[in-house]
Amino acid sequence: MRHVVDLGSVNVDHVVGVDADELARLAERYDWFPERGRTVRVDTLPDDFVVDADEIRHGGKGANQAVGAARAGADVAMLGTVGTDHEQFGALPALTAEGVDIDRLAVADAPTGSAYVFVDEGGDNRIVVHPGANAAVDRDYVRARYDAVRDADCLLLQNEIPVAPMVWVLDALADEPDRPTVVLDPAPPEGVDPLLACDAVDYCTPNEHEYAATEAALDDYGGVVVRKRGGDPLIVETPDGRFTVEPPAVDSVDTTGAGDAFNGFFAARLAAGASLRAAVETAAVAGAMTTRESGARRGVPTLDAVRAFEP
Repeated sequence: MRHVVDLGSVNVDHVVGVDADELARLAERYDWFPERGRTVRVDTLPDDFVVDADEIRHGGKGANQAVGAARAGADVAMLGTVGTDHEQFGALPALTAEGVDIDRLAVADAPTGSAYVFVDEGGDNRIVVHPGANAAVDRDYVRARYDAVRDADCLLLQNEIPVAPMVWVLDALADEPDRPTVVLDPAPPEGVDPLLACDAVDYCTPNEHEYAATEAALDDYGGVVVRKRGGDPLIVETPDGRFTVEPPAVDSVDTTGAGDAFNGFFAARLAAGASLRAAVETAAVAGAMTTRESGARRGVPTLDAVRAFEP
């Protein structure tokens, strides 16, 4: 097994099913409420933002992608911060049960990060993220754990923790003679441009909304862009050209976590030495299979299940 390090968020997901009328009400009341398939970060939630969750689950793009990489067969370590309330939600045992190394996680004097996941009648989601303890990741934290990052085969990043410490890590890695492959998920896209400007970012994996929001920064980005497009063919843009990969058609129930499953599998297969096309093809199947069950992690398959999958 090859080593994947994931520097990112650990959240508690508050999941609620909504109909078109409720979505319209939310969009009218909160001008920041996300569009279909979009994630927005809100540092301070208004007092009247009350969500009566149908279910509470473990989440966070960082933790979800770590689970995806572990189910893809990688040896995975998670870096990040949880809150003093983490035992209430069992966030750490959930990662340990997946085989994710949590020894370098820290506990911050804040509530564990939250995500409010609104799933519409078609299975598409809109996600509101409140950082909580994720905001405590700083330069001192990443500097103290830099050796784990430097020695990894692949580093997974998202945009649910502060940008500044991630930029510090990427700038330090740029000077390493044998650095890890870096995969960046620019979600949510707000404020991600400084990461795209770092030379150490090898792969960027936006969905269609994120691609549109970061297109100007991507014009100057020198790495590979893997555009996740739901059920439509993925577009892989490299400095030498482009190619597409068709995801399998499945009976989708909930798209939450499909992109995270893709990234976890993509990183794990790259760390295992797979070619770019092969890594994208395997990750595309994993992402599609994830949508057959509700929740960000419940439907994430194993590598054996992906290899055995028949549409």
